[in-house]
Amino acid sequence: EKFKTLKNEGNDFVKKGKYEEAVNKYSECLKLNPKECTVYTNRALCYLKLFKYEEAKQDCDHVLQMEDSNIKAFYRRALAHKGLQVRNTEHGRY
Repeated sequence: EKFKTLKNEGNDFVKKGKYEEAVNKYSECLKLNPKECTVYTNRALCYLKLFKYEEAKQDCDHVLQMEDSNIKAFYRRALAHKGLQVRNTEHGRY
């Protein structure tokens, strides 16, 4: 029950564009239930919005270890990879 409440609060923060707050709620959720893939993909979305590409990639990798056909995880991991490449190119590293 607490898990559901935290997840809903996280989702509400996402809708309001408050991604840091949403990350905190989703992280609390994962302490209660570390096997819930949707929370990882939701948190990955927040990390992408915050330009935290490495964290987003890690969350997606984690989901894909549990569900190797999770489309959201594949898509968001691709966005994270793209973000990391752009960042490295901007700093003269490739």
